[in-house]
Amino acid sequence: MAAVLAAFCVLGNGTVALGAPVSDEEQLTAGVGQILDSLPESEDVDKEEAGEQDDKLLQDGKAGEAEAEKNGAAEKADADNADGTEDSFGDQLVMTAVSDVLNVRSEPSEDAERVGYLYADCGGTILERKDGWTKLESGELVGWAKDEYLLFGEDAVEELEDVGRLIARVTGETLRIRKEPSTDAQVYDLAAQGDALEVVNKVQLHYSDGIELDAEWAAVDYEGETGYVSSEYIEIDFEYDHGETLEEVAARQQAAEEEEASADSGAGTGSQPSPGRQNAGSIPAGTSDATLLAALIQCEAGNESYEGQLAVGAVVVNRVKSASYPDTVSDVIFASGQFTPAGSGKVARLIANGNISSSCIQAANEALSGVTNVGGATHFRRAGGRDGIVIGNHVFW
Repeated sequence: MAAVLAAFCVLGNGTVALGAPVSDEEQLTAGVGQILDSLPESEDVDKEEAGEQDDKLLQDGKAGEAEAEKNGAAEKADADNADGTEDSFGDQLVMTAVSDVLNVRSEPSEDAERVGYLYADCGGTILERKDGWTKLESGELVGWAKDEYLLFGEDAVEELEDVGRLIARVTGETLRIRKEPSTDAQVYDLAAQGDALEVVNKVQLHYSDGIELDAEWAAVDYEGETGYVSSEYIEIDFEYDHGETLEEVAARQQAAEEEEASADSGAGTGSQPSPGRQNAGSIPAGTSDATLLAALIQCEAGNESYEGQLAVGAVVVNRVKSASYPDTVSDVIFASGQFTPAGSGKVARLIANGNISSSCIQAANEALSGVTNVGGATHFRRAGGRDGIVIGNHVFW
């Protein structure tokens, strides 16, 4: 993916945008009032039999073609920018290389005031370098960190490839997630505007399904299975985790204390996400770690075997135990750029609906008790393209 990443630009907020900036007229979603492959609000949907009769491209403006295929990569991207500067993406990017939490300070000195923290898998934009220190921007956090705990250049890009995720966001009202790349195919589910779906790239798709897609379709992960969506009405970003300011840490801790107090008293309307930790929906007060973890397991591996579900739970618990990550189940799950269903609100919706499978609940409880079938693994992705413990469609490392 190094050739792909060279065509991205760092935004400093945990996302990397595909390609060069385009005008409003040229954007993929320009002038589109409805989603291709979408459902009218009045239609009564049978997900298994939904047809293609309303699958029409509706335009009231110009919908430009995407700069890259939407199945996970801009394969044709050149590493040289238009101005001749080679690999400027790698020059801007910084990633952490820590086994513990890294202090970020107001000045390039160990005696300077601490302004926040970086964790494992965090990235950001280089603002300045001086005397073995780097001033960086990572989410809301801006400050200085010691170079010996950071990665730069090719090393940073390689780390980003490992820990970042290609995310497809739905740009219209409703989008069908189909079982095959065809408007005649059956439907897994419906994605709403703003929903985030993890992209299955070409290598992963060939590994799991043995097929290649044309530019009209994108492959996405749906609870461990491969789903297909129209590429015309998604926007793809490359997302990764970012650091926290001291204010964000304090807000997160206060929210956790208030949630615990609400749970003890039986009161409260739901805990809100702390700044810097993404959560597109409220989690009811008193929601147990087991319920939260079970919901995430179902979103990530609901269609996998029990062993695959347990493995996802073990990854979360391993992170909680590690000094390199936040120390609660909630903060690990809602860390920005890490677990897509949490940031998009899917986890919260699943908890609210109460439709968590018994196997996912069992897997969550077993993982929380300390059981792991993936050793100390702290990451997983769709299998294909990297080494690790392969269980079903996922690889763990």
